[in-house]
Amino acid sequence: MEELKRKAELLLEQCESVILASVDENGFPRPVPMSKVKADGISTIWFATGTYSDKTKHFLENPKAGVCFQKEINSVVLTGDIEIVTDEAEKKALWQDWFIQHFPGGVDDPTYCVLKFTSKRVTYWLDFQFVKADL
Repeated sequence: MEELKRKAELLLEQCESVILASVDENGFPRPVPMSKVKADGISTIWFATGTYSDKTKHFLENPKAGVCFQKEINSVVLTGDIEIVTDEAEKKALWQDWFIQHFPGGVDDPTYCVLKFTSKRVTYWLDFQFVKADL
């Protein structure tokens, strides 16, 4: 199992963007492509978004989330929870220069928001191995 986790972590490192899914107000999944800001293996992944975004509103109501990423035939699906980060020091530490395109007020822009995804379960499809596990 550790070998699959290591392969999944390497795969995530190669992916600039992933799909992040929230649950909308009608109970339907809402998957969107997102650039990952930072990842701690496959355990924790951070994203930047706007406080006004549909996904942020969804996560305020329901923190359940899904993340998936793939390259060629290999893929990983994670399910877990989203936390909306309010700590200013953590938001500043995660700031990247290209965010200015979306948040013209810079790191102190009131619409700049960080989402922290924590994995609970994983489904691996790696090198023709299909495995589900808790994390």
